[in-house]
Amino acid sequence: MVRKPATLKDVAALANVSRATAARALNSYGYVGGETAQRVQAAAEKLGYRGNRLAQALRNGQLPIIGCILGDIQNPFFARIAHDIEVLARECGHNLVIGSSEEELDQEISLLSSLRSLSIRGFIVAPTSAGDNAHLQSLAAENVPLVLIDRVAEDVDCDSVVVDNEGGARKAVEYLIAMGHRRIGLLQDDMRIFTSRERMTGYRSALAAAGISLDERMVAVSQSTVEHAVDATIRLFRQKTPPTALFTVDSLMTQGALLAFRSMGMSIPHDVSLIGFDDFNLATFTDPQITVVSQPVSEIGRAAGRLLFDRLSGKSDLPQKIRFETKLIVRGSVSRRSAG
Repeated sequence: MVRKPATLKDVAALANVSRATAARALNSYGYVGGETAQRVQAAAEKLGYRGNRLAQALRNGQLPIIGCILGDIQNPFFARIAHDIEVLARECGHNLVIGSSEEELDQEISLLSSLRSLSIRGFIVAPTSAGDNAHLQSLAAENVPLVLIDRVAEDVDCDSVVVDNEGGARKAVEYLIAMGHRRIGLLQDDMRIFTSRERMTGYRSALAAAGISLDERMVAVSQSTVEHAVDATIRLFRQKTPPTALFTVDSLMTQGALLAFRSMGMSIPHDVSLIGFDDFNLATFTDPQITVVSQPVSEIGRAAGRLLFDRLSGKSDLPQKIRFETKLIVRGSVSRRSAG
């Protein structure tokens, strides 16, 4: 016969006290005399009583859990960030709840609302939208610890960790221009997303500085998936006058572009040159290896986690804005050609 778990009522009866007194003694709130408290503790131990620590923590707002809402957990960039935040959280005695907005604002708002209802102590968020951020403003206004990661949001006064997206994109396009390319394609994500907007700005500024007019036919918009990037790349290069080089704004799009070029029988770098934003494992396993704009992924998640735990420990300094530099890693996927 399975023995029923001991209840607070059982402990109170054995210790000959009221349930309210037993609850105070076991949960360390209010005053209970020393002898009475010892009697309650002894009764709890004898009966094997296990209090509902989760309910207690929820009531007190002390549940050792932080929330993390990222763009797409299938993206290797976000997967690495989630891993690093989880490791740091564990080191700090916390657990991590992860949600994926899938780059949908409504889903981000819904996830954040659900997590807030659990009295989670703080949040790390990669905001989907650069402008529609009332839900994040509300968190910041209520002094809920909040760190924005990979992207910033307008009018949200909180800590953030990003990279120099504009500068990284500019370096990539400047290198293509220096190698003689003038028709430089751009494979980008939705312009609602902060990183996409910044990388587009870097692309435009590099062209303008070289006296190259922006040609909208050289720009293709794709969701950040390999499958969508394949289709967008094929559309871009089936034009009468296609680009001679392509710059992609994340690693999934770079992989999609590689598959598209293979399907079209195009050779890198002889038929087309390629640079991708963000390094990825396969970039050095291809022939040739892929030139990339590398961002310090191993530092981003831990930096965001440290900022959050500083806030949870009571730090009240002005919001910190960390911006990491990027690095252009030149490999073999760009060829020199005459302008044209």
